[in-house]
Amino acid sequence: MSEFWLISAPGDKENVQALERMNTVTSKSNLSYNTKFAIPDFKDLGFLVGLLMRGKLDTFLFFFSLQSLIRRMAQSVVEVMEDSKGKAQEHLLANGVDLTSFVTHFEWDMAKYPAKQPLVSVVDTIAKQLAQIEMDLKSRTAAYNTLKTNLENLEKKSMGNLFTRTLSDIVSKEDFVLDSEYLITLLVIVPKSNYSQWQKTYESLSDMVVPRSTKLITEDKEGGLFTVTLFRKVIEDFKTKAKENKFTVREFYYDEKEIKREREEMARLLSDKKQQYGPLLRWLKVNFSEAFIAWIHVKALRVFVESVLRYGLPVNFQAVLLQPLKKSSTKRLREVLNSVFRHLDEVAATSILDASVEIPGLQLNNQDYFPYVYFHIDLSLLD
Repeated sequence: MSEFWLISAPGDKENVQALERMNTVTSKSNLSYNTKFAIPDFKDLGFLVGLLMRGKLDTFLFFFSLQSLIRRMAQSVVEVMEDSKGKAQEHLLANGVDLTSFVTHFEWDMAKYPAKQPLVSVVDTIAKQLAQIEMDLKSRTAAYNTLKTNLENLEKKSMGNLFTRTLSDIVSKEDFVLDSEYLITLLVIVPKSNYSQWQKTYESLSDMVVPRSTKLITEDKEGGLFTVTLFRKVIEDFKTKAKENKFTVREFYYDEKEIKREREEMARLLSDKKQQYGPLLRWLKVNFSEAFIAWIHVKALRVFVESVLRYGLPVNFQAVLLQPLKKSSTKRLREVLNSVFRHLDEVAATSILDASVEIPGLQLNNQDYFPYVYFHIDLSLLD
């Protein structure tokens, strides 16, 4: 499973023993894989600061939708890779390792987020970083998607049957009588079952049809595209008679300049897409990693602040990362945690809800309150 529960308990002797008991029970029952989750000891403490920080963290998550941003970046990688989307997970890494490994071996990045700084400064740094990534993601993907849409629209014109698709990539100058005051070449779609009838009757469908002027240019599974040359003055009569015989005159005017422009536009779009593909994928890979790393640091910050608020000063708690081994055993795992840490809050321990919902550790006057600090990390959202 790619689901994690991040919890913390006071670090005194009684709770150290409780943690050991939890590890023993969950290991024997094959409920979860547990590892210590290292969080630095921030210095600018005080209940009021901690309370303000908790509110700031919640506001940050609400407005920047960090989890949503990471999910959108993961989806962008899949969309950009198109035919190779099955390999997208190879690019969804954090510091060069897979996400599960990063979470289970988490270490606070002191270079990016110095623990000696005030907590407000650390959160502001993360907020600014994520805001910039979000803004760049919007502009970069918008530009690429516009290019991709324009290319797809052109490609769609070259698909479909002979009645709807563009003919500029099929016909050539040699197929037409051009620059004639009297003559014109028409394109006619003939059902395959009527090829013989066409050859026998096209010259007599109207007066002034040039004999032996028809030629099969291309065909699909339903029919063929034929040329026929006639005098301009009988165009409407010929169209009417052709329709009566189940032959369809396809409206088309050969414009060499327009055809050249379409082909050049297609070539340009293909070239531009190819040029943008590599840089965009690299940007997504790098910044997905940055955003994911920031997300886990925010989780660590929230555990720290919540633990200080819950367990008081001096700071003394142990954070543990649990990875449930089976979806079917999460209820049992919750019961074990409730039992082991019941002494932290006898009342709260009787009100445990479904662990699949992320619930902040401190929610007074709410039945979702846990006797221990609890946060949820679900990597399956990025699949």
